[in-house]
Parts: sequence; C-alpha cells; structure tokens
Amino acid sequence: MRAALDSAIAENSLSLLYQPLANLQSGAVCSLEAVLCWPHPVHGMLDAMQIFALADAVGRTGAVGHWVLERACQDTRRWSDQERAGLKVAINVAPSQFCDPGFGIAVAGQLQASRIAPSMLSLEITEAALTRAGPDCDALLAGFGARGLHLTLDDFGAGHASLSNLKRYPFDAIKIDAHVVRNVDTDSSDAAMCRSIIAVAHHLGMLVVAEGVSTEAQCDFLRRNMCDHIQGPFFSLPLTPEQVDGFLAERRALPPHLLRMRKPLRRLLLVDDEPNILAALKRLLRGEQYQIYTAGNGQEGLALLAEHPVDVIVSDQRMPGMVGADFLRKARQQYPETIRIMLSGYTELQSVTDAVNEGAIYKFLTKPWDDEQLRAHIAEAFRVKEIADENLRLNLEVRTANQELAEANRRMEQLLTEKQHQISRDEISLNIARELLQHLPLPVIGLDDAGVIVFINGAAERLFGHGAELLGNEAASVLPALFVSSSHARCGAMAMGGGHHASHTHLAEIDGRRYAVVEYPMGEHSTSRGSLITLGMAGPP
Repeated sequence: MRAALDSAIAENSLSLLYQPLANLQSGAVCSLEAVLCWPHPVHGMLDAMQIFALADAVGRTGAVGHWVLERACQDTRRWSDQERAGLKVAINVAPSQFCDPGFGIAVAGQLQASRIAPSMLSLEITEAALTRAGPDCDALLAGFGARGLHLTLDDFGAGHASLSNLKRYPFDAIKIDAHVVRNVDTDSSDAAMCRSIIAVAHHLGMLVVAEGVSTEAQCDFLRRNMCDHIQGPFFSLPLTPEQVDGFLAERRALPPHLLRMRKPLRRLLLVDDEPNILAALKRLLRGEQYQIYTAGNGQEGLALLAEHPVDVIVSDQRMPGMVGADFLRKARQQYPETIRIMLSGYTELQSVTDAVNEGAIYKFLTKPWDDEQLRAHIAEAFRVKEIADENLRLNLEVRTANQELAEANRRMEQLLTEKQHQISRDEISLNIARELLQHLPLPVIGLDDAGVIVFINGAAERLFGHGAELLGNEAASVLPALFVSSSHARCGAMAMGGGHHASHTHLAEIDGRRYAVVEYPMGEHSTSRGSLITLGMAGPP
C-alpha cells in the first residue's frame, strides 16, 4: 500500500473533487471544499479519511497533503483567471500537517508559485488537530492568520470542544458537523445545539457553515436561524473541476424562499381523509396564490412537513390512525412556527378543548363551512404568521448587523495585537541599536530633521564632554567644528528632510586632532528622518 500510494502521488492517480457551498443570503456559490479520493484498482474508491489514515501509517501524510495543496492552488488559479471573483477554495489539514512547523512555509510558497492571494485559500482544521498540537496550538494558528489565510474549525460538535473554547481560537468560520445538522428539523435537542453554536459563533464574529445539508427542511431551519453557508447534497454533491466550471457557468443558486430575510410564498397544508373535501378546499382557495400541499391523514401530514416548509395547516379532526388533535399537537411540537386550524364536522369536545388549551390549535372551524368566512380565517392565519416572520426578519437584520460588527471588531483586535507586537519588536530593535551605538569606540551623534542633537554615544561624550548638555541643542551652534559652515548644516538638514540620501564627508580639527566627519542622511531604507554623524581619526593636522 505504501508503494501504491507513492505511485498514485507520482502519477497523479489521486483525485480532487470540489463540493460547492451556498451563501444563505445571496443563494450563490461562495466557496468550494476540496474533497480527496483515490480510485484504487483493488480496494475501490477510498475517501479522504481512509487515504490519510493510510498515509499516517506509512509516513506519507506530508506528501499527500502537498499534492492536495498544489492541485487545489492550481485549480484556484485557473478559476481566478476565469474572473470568478471572491471564490474561495478550502483544503482539509491533517493533524500531523497542522503540527508540522514547515507546513505554513510550504503553503506560503505554493501560494506564491500559483500567484493567488492568501485570502483565496481556507484551511479547515479539526478539533483533533488542535488537541494534538497541545501548547503549540495558539502559535501555529497565529502563524497561519499572520499569513492572511482564512481559518475554519471543521466538524464542530463531533468532538469534545466546548462553546466557551471558541473565543480562544482565532478562527474566521466554524463548520457544524453533519451529525448535528441531520436532525435539526425533527429533534429539539439538535435544534437547540445548532442555534447555540450559531449564536455564540456570531457573537465572536465568526461565520457558520452547516455540513451535510440534505433536505429543504434542514436548509429552511438553518436559514431561519441565521446560518451563513450550507454544504451538502441538497445544494450539490462533490464535482470534478470540469463539472465545477459548468456549475459556475450556470450560476446555480438556492431558490429565493430559502434565503435569509426573503419573503417566502404562502404555503398551506390541507389534511383530510376525504378526497372530495380536499378537492373542494383546493377549488375554493385556487385564486389566493397559495402553495397548497395535501395529505390524507396525520402520518402523511407529518411526513410532508418533514420535506417541505409550511406556514398554515388546516386539518380534519376525525381521521383513521391519528385524530386531528393529536396530529396538530405533534405538528406544534416539531414545527412550532406553523399556524394550525382545525376544520371538522365532529365536535369531540374533550380532545379538541385540550388541544386548544395546549396551544396546538389556533382556531376551530366547523363543517359545512361558509366560503367567505373560511377564506377570511385562513388569510388571517397567514397574516399572523407573516407578522411573526417579519419580527423574525427584523431580528435577523439586527443579528446580521451585530455579526458584521463583531467580525469587524475581531479583525480590529487581531490587527491591534499584531501592531502591538510589531511596536514591541521595534522597541527591542531600537534599544539594541542604541546600546550598540552607545558602546561603539567611534564617536556617533544623532540629529533630527531640524539639525537638533537627539543622541550622543559614549565615545562622543568623551570627545566633547558634557554630553547631556549637548542634547536638545542645534548641532551647528554647539558643535560648529563638525560643519563646514552653519548654513551648510541647516541646508543639509533641509535636504535630508526632502529625500536627499547622499552622505557628506569633510575634515575637521578638534582638540588638535584631525577627524573625518561623515554625515549619513536617514530614511533611505526606512521611515526614519534626520541624520547620523560619525567621526573617525584622519591623522595629525
């Protein structure tokens, strides 16, 4: 297997597919995740987890990771040349890669070779990699961030990381694991966990991606709860690079009713075991521009709710298998945002009264119905739902603004931290330079851009004496021997401030000795201003 893996790398027998991610605000493709696979001639199609497990076992993780990095960067360069503005490509980083100090250098080198900006590449790092890195984790993440790479915490919720630990790591985004997403529309615990992850991540200024989204109901839940991006078979399976070209050319996108802060269609579910009743209701409501779904019993109704988002439910009471009150009660538990109406010719008061008192039923209407009244009641139910949706939309807008502000604050904090580190490094360098100059046997005097003495080292103090008294004075006035004339000194200072970088040398006699006085303008290779004057022995006068 080791030889086969080496051969696959050398002969490019590995394959890299790309799974598109959709933005829940625009509906468009926002990024691609590189998905590694290997069509092995004996063992069949091996996925990324199997390949990296094998690579770890035979010591080839670095080689596989480099192949993925190089191929992904090449494809990204090609899409960039096709003017796919803002398209980001993500690669998964194995734990051993993440812990390798040379990996960051390899990524930077590959980005430079491929001529792509660091912001176009995202590194997806798992909780297992963070754990394996131990105390080096923070420094490794900071190094990637300093290079301008986008960092994503992958498979969040599958391991043992806690929400409180998110604030420690400088990630740009987190991915909610597919196991959490799978039942968000049917399991209240998974739904609560998903909402909590989204809320905490947004508070910390991170984007949220949901993995493994396979149904419209899951997508709708994520839309309503402020998730940013989705990934999974509902939007697209992994594609070859050539298929990605076609996918992007077609401008494939999510339908408008699944986007955040977009007004959806009015969706109505009619549940009745009598086909003629369902037909009559559909004829009555035909002109109301509702998207109407129908079911013959409660079980069918629940199955349909699991597949399609619904705003208002109108259900019969007496149906085989499950009475309407029980159906509406379960609908309320699983889909509390729906408005539920009972329409029945039977008045089994106890079960109906219990359902009303529990909040499972918004209104109870009787058969036979008055057409105008029934239309009015259903329209009113939609208005109630739309008021709730509008409140949710406004809440989403506020949360979106807060999320953007939190993200901006997080980036500002990172920038401030980097600037503070730079200032600290510059101060250390300055102190070293001052100490070095202070101990040089060569007399050195520093002038600002106005010709005022701001530094004098030990050798210069010994030569001129009273070094402290010289500081803050114009050099041409207190040390005229250093200059051909005072006007020359002033002109030289003005020239230095104006960008003239040629040094000036002349001879001067001090205490009966001849010195070569060299004036070095500052600023040729830095933002420094002013000049340095050095004095070297030039022999007897």
